[in-house]
Amino acid sequence: MSKEKFNKIIDFAIEREKDAVKFYNELQKDSSFAPNKEYYAKLETMEQGHVNALEEIKKDVRQRENLLIPEVENLHISDYLVEPSSEGKLSYQDIIILAMKREEKAYDLYSKLAEESKDDHIKNLFLKLAGEEAKHKNHFEKIYDKEVLLEN
Repeated sequence: MSKEKFNKIIDFAIEREKDAVKFYNELQKDSSFAPNKEYYAKLETMEQGHVNALEEIKKDVRQRENLLIPEVENLHISDYLVEPSSEGKLSYQDIIILAMKREEKAYDLYSKLAEESKDDHIKNLFLKLAGEEAKHKNHFEKIYDKEVLLEN
């Protein structure tokens, strides 16, 4: 795979992660409840960490040869939830569902791109990115299961 093609894929993934950083940053601005702001800041930091990791992969060619593809349990909680509107005031439940759905969409996108890729390096990169998104989705599904489902 050419370095140019690899960099285009990484740049695409970086932009998606930056969108997530922006999403959580905006939630912080819109929230008046301090614990929520702290939680959104934590999520923003997590997404920024993904941006940083992708930028490191882009810089260090050796990293693209050793991509570990995580295996992640799918709890399927998001399969049964409807994505709420991101307009207006959001409840804690809405935010967890939105986050879950964002990660699910990213997972689906990267999985589809991996399926369609004929180059093994590109396919593995997309599988790695899909695995990371699956981990994030699983994280939010566990939060939803413990904190939202138990309360309702």
